[in-house]
Amino acid sequence: MTDLPRGTVTFLFTDIEGSTALWERDRQAMAAAVDRHLALLDAAIQAHGGIRFKTIGDAVQAAFPTAPQGVAAALQGQRDLLAEDWGELGPLRVRMALHAGEATPNERGDYLAAPLNRLSRLLATGHGRQILLTQVVQQLARSALPPRAELRDLGDHRLRDLLEPERVYQLLHPELPVEFPPLIALNNRPHNLPLQPTPFLGREREVGAVVDMLRRSEVRLVTVTGPGGVGKTRLALQVAADLLNTFPDGVWFVDLSVLNDATLVPSAIAAVFSVREEGSELTDRLAGVLEGKRLLLVTDNFERVVIAAKAVSEMLARVSGMKVLATSRTPLHVYGEREVPLAPLPLPDPARLPPLEQLNQYDAVRLFIERAQAVKPDFAVTPANAPAVAEICYRLDGLPLAIELAAVYVKVLPPQALLKRLEKRLPLLTGGARTLPARQQTMRDAVAWSHDLLSAEEQIHFRRLAVFAGGCTLEAAEAVVNPEGTRDVFAGITALVDTSLLRQDDGVDSDPRFRMLETVREFGLERLEASGEGAETRRRHARFFLDLAERAYPETGDPTWLDAIEGEHDNVRAALAWSRDTGDHDTLLRLAGALTYFWYYRGYLNEGQRWLSLALETAPDDAAPRPRAWALTASGLLANVWGETNRAAERLTESFSWWERSSDAYGLAVARSLLGGVYVSQGRYDAAEALFTTNESYFRDNEAALREAGHENWLAHARFHRGVIAWTQGDDARARSLLRDAVERFDRSRVPADAIDSLRYLGLIACTAGDLDEAAMWFRKELTHLRQLGSRAALAVGLADVATLAAAREVWQPAVRLFAKAEALLTAEAAVFSLPSREHYEAARARAREALGDAAYQAAVVAGQALTVEHALAEAEVVLERDRNGGAGATPVL
Repeated sequence: MTDLPRGTVTFLFTDIEGSTALWERDRQAMAAAVDRHLALLDAAIQAHGGIRFKTIGDAVQAAFPTAPQGVAAALQGQRDLLAEDWGELGPLRVRMALHAGEATPNERGDYLAAPLNRLSRLLATGHGRQILLTQVVQQLARSALPPRAELRDLGDHRLRDLLEPERVYQLLHPELPVEFPPLIALNNRPHNLPLQPTPFLGREREVGAVVDMLRRSEVRLVTVTGPGGVGKTRLALQVAADLLNTFPDGVWFVDLSVLNDATLVPSAIAAVFSVREEGSELTDRLAGVLEGKRLLLVTDNFERVVIAAKAVSEMLARVSGMKVLATSRTPLHVYGEREVPLAPLPLPDPARLPPLEQLNQYDAVRLFIERAQAVKPDFAVTPANAPAVAEICYRLDGLPLAIELAAVYVKVLPPQALLKRLEKRLPLLTGGARTLPARQQTMRDAVAWSHDLLSAEEQIHFRRLAVFAGGCTLEAAEAVVNPEGTRDVFAGITALVDTSLLRQDDGVDSDPRFRMLETVREFGLERLEASGEGAETRRRHARFFLDLAERAYPETGDPTWLDAIEGEHDNVRAALAWSRDTGDHDTLLRLAGALTYFWYYRGYLNEGQRWLSLALETAPDDAAPRPRAWALTASGLLANVWGETNRAAERLTESFSWWERSSDAYGLAVARSLLGGVYVSQGRYDAAEALFTTNESYFRDNEAALREAGHENWLAHARFHRGVIAWTQGDDARARSLLRDAVERFDRSRVPADAIDSLRYLGLIACTAGDLDEAAMWFRKELTHLRQLGSRAALAVGLADVATLAAAREVWQPAVRLFAKAEALLTAEAAVFSLPSREHYEAARARAREALGDAAYQAAVVAGQALTVEHALAEAEVVLERDRNGGAGATPVL
C-alpha cells in the first residue's frame, strides 16, 4: 500500500477492555457492537488523515503522518464511542495509546518496526476510555492539541518490554473521564525483573506459546532450552513481564549463571525473597515462606547447576501456588517438566532473497538492522548491501548474541567488508570442538572473531577481566588487570564495552560494574589459560577479595562493608573455590574467617558453615595460629546461631589454645564470651558466668580485654549475657543495669539492631516485676528493630514478648492469638524458644488458658494461627498502644 505514511509515523492502537466477557454474554449483540465501534473509529481515523492498516479481533491499529492528526483522531473516536448507545450490552470501554517512531510499510500494507512493540506494551497498561501518549507524541503534538484538550503527566512507568521507563501522558478533555486506576505497569506489580538495554524483537509466537502454557493450571514447570546465545534469557524475561498480572505475588528472577556449585541454588533463590538461613533446612524454610502465594520463579542458566533441579522440583511439590520458568542448555529431567526448545531466529535464504522491503520480515535481519542502527543511526539495508546482510545472519545461524556482536562493527565496516572477515574467521561448522553442536561452534567463533578485532592491549584486558564472576568494579579491575601499573584500564574497559564484549551495569551510588555475558566469559577464560596468565591472574583476584573481606575486621556488621561483599558475592565464592582447588590454605582459611560476619548478618549460615569446615580441614600452621583461631571461633559462632550448641562449644573450646599461641588476649576474650553465650543457651548459667568474669590465661576479668580493645559490640554481647544470668539468679536490679548498659553499647555500635535481645529481656524483667508501662516501652523498641531485621524467627520471639505483656494485663484473647502465631512461625522455621525466656512464656500462656477455659482458648489459638505476619504485628501494636494509653480499650486486629 503506497499511501501508508513512512518516515516518522504516529501510530494509534486501540482495544476493547473486557471484550472476552462481553462476547460470552451475548455474541450476537457483541458482533454488532464491534462492527459499529469499527465504523466510528474508521470515521475518526479517516477524518484526520490516518489509515487503519490492521485489525486483530476488536483491536485497531492505525497510522498517521503527524502526531497532532493521531491525537485528534483518538479524541474524536473516544468521544464518539462514549456518546453511542450500546443498548443492553452496556458501554464499550475502549482504551487507546499513541506512539511515534521511524517506520516503513511493507508491500503487504503492514509495518514491522520497534515502535509498534513499545506501543502495544503501553496500550496494555491503560484502562477503558483512557487515551495514553508517549513522550515522543507529547513533544510532537503539545503545540497543536485539539480545542479544550490538555495533557496530564502520569510520570515514568516501566512497560513490559523491560526497557528504560517510558514517560506517559493522559489526554484530557471535558467530555472524557479524568480519573482512572493506576497504570498496569511493571513498577505497579511485585517483581525484580532487570531492565534491558535493547528492545525485544520478534519471537511473538514463542512468547505467546510459553505464556499460554504457564497459564494452564496443570503446568508447573517450563524449561526453555537451546544453545548459548540463542536468546533464552531474553525470551524468559519477556514471558515473565507478560505474566505479571497472572501472578498476584509477583514474578521473580534468579540468575544462576555465576554459580558452579549446585548446593548454592537454594541460597540464591532465598536471597531473592530475603529468606535467611536460620536454624533449619533452607528448602523447608523457603517452602514455609512461599506457601499460600501465587508467584512465578524464573531461574536462568540452570545447566550450570542442573543437579539442583531436584530441590526446585521438591519445592514445587510443596508450594502449590508457585510455578517455575527455567532456561537451560539442557532439560532438567524432572517430573512434570514441559520443555520448549528455542530455535535460532528465522533467516532468509541468501540464494533466494525476497524483495528488499520484505527482508526485515525475518527476525534475524530485523535484529541486525536494529543493533546496527544503534551504533550507526543512518544505516539502512540497500540493494547493494542486502545480500551481505542476509549472508552474515545466515553464517551466524540466526543466533542473537552472535548477530549483536557482528552488528556493532557496522560503524567501522560496511556489511560487505564484515562478510569478508566472517568468511575468514567463521567458516561454518568449524573452529569449535567437533563434539559441540554446530550452533555452539558458530557462537564460539563469533566471540573469537570479535576478540580478534581487538588490539593486543585490549585482548590482555579482555582475558584478565574474564576472571571476574558476576562482574567487577573499576577498582577491582585495576587491581587484577593492571599489576604492572602501566595499563590504562579505563580505556581498555571502554573499548570492550564498545564492542559488546563487556556490558555496563549501574552500580550503587553511580559506581558502575562491568560484566561479561557468560558465553563471552567462557571464551575469555580459555584465552586466559592459553596465555599462561591464568594462575597468576586468579591469585590476584583471590587476594583482592581477601583484602576486601578483611578491611572491616574486627568490625561486626558494618552496613557499608556488608553491601560491598553482597555485591561481590559471586567473586568471593570464586576466590574461595580457587583457594580450595589450588591448595592455597592460607587464603582459604583467612578468607573464610573474614567472611564470617557477612554470612552471619546476611543469613548465609549453611554456606558459611560449609566453607569454614573445609578451611579447618587443612593442615594447621603452627607459625600462623591466628587465622585458625579465628576460623574456629567463627565456626562456633555460626553453629550456635544454627542451633548446634554442642558443636559450637567444641569449636570455641578448641579455639582457646590457638588464641593463646597467637598471644591475642582480645581474640581469646571474644571466644570465651561466645562460649559463655552458648552455655546460656544451654541453661548452664554458672559455667557461663565463669567465662565472662574470669580469664585464667591472663589472670583478669574477661571483659577487660574486650574493654581495652574498644569494641562496643562484643562488650555489649558479654554484658547482655551477664544480665540474663543475673535475672536467673534473682538479682533484677543488677540484671537491668547490665542489660541497659548492653543496649547503650549496641546503640553506639555499627549494628544497633543487635540490641534486640537486650531490649526483650528488659521488657520481660519489667513485665515480671509488674512494671507494665516500662515493659511496653522496651517491647515497642524491640518491635521497631525486628521490623527492620525481617527475620521470621526473631519476629516470633517479639510476638511472644508482647503476648506475655498482654497476659500480664489480663487481655487474654490477644495474648493467646499472639502466642499461637509465634509458635506457628517457629515451627515453620524449625526453631524453638530459648532459655530462660521460654519458661516465662509457658507460664503466661498457662494463665491465659486457665482464665479463658479450654474451648475459648482453643478458638483463640486457631484464630492466631490464621493471622498473617503483618496482621499479627498490627495486633501487637494495638496491645502496646493500649498500654501507652493507660489501658484504654482498642479493638484487636484480626
